[in-house]
Amino acid sequence: MAVPVAVLAAGTLAVAEHSRAALALLVILWAVTWWQAARLRGPDRPGQPAGWLAAGVLYIGVAGIALIELRHDNEAGRANVFFLFLVVWASDIGAYMAGRFFGGPKLAPAISPNKTWSGALGGLASAMVVGLAVAAIVAPGGASRAAAVAAMLAVMAQAGDLLESWIKRRFDVKDSSALIPGHGGLLDRLDGVIAAAPVAALLAFLLGQGQPLWR
Repeated sequence: MAVPVAVLAAGTLAVAEHSRAALALLVILWAVTWWQAARLRGPDRPGQPAGWLAAGVLYIGVAGIALIELRHDNEAGRANVFFLFLVVWASDIGAYMAGRFFGGPKLAPAISPNKTWSGALGGLASAMVVGLAVAAIVAPGGASRAAAVAAMLAVMAQAGDLLESWIKRRFDVKDSSALIPGHGGLLDRLDGVIAAAPVAALLAFLLGQGQPLWR
């Protein structure tokens, strides 16, 4: 229970527009979760180290706070969230289609044997095209920047996909959960967003209030 409670507590602070306090609380609750899991497991109950469970607080919590902060910008928040999700979805779909059609050398066979370099490049290209389209519709201008930001988010999304595959292999499970049968679990549908959201939120912070990610 510690993981969802920690994430929801930090997320509540973020919704109240206390982002720094939310991040600080998340780190504190990560440490508390680690300590509590280690205490409950004890030396006579072997299994995965407590640190792996506690890492879930940061893995999910940071992404959740990032999405909340990204949306808080009343002028550009909605457009930035749409841009993030559409680019990540385009990367996933493009990678799947290109990988199935072209095949070729494996991207990381030890982690995810089905992923190919052609799929990675196809996902990157699809994300850039969709990023350009979204930018042109929502706030025209800055096409080269829109393509660059979309490419960066696509790379992070694919890295998040590989990380989730590595985590499942580390724990020797096929699916991250049974919440979405046939899709590998809920985290498999969100792994790209989990990795890309903090990068998008950081970029929005650096650009300042009211600025689309591509301007």
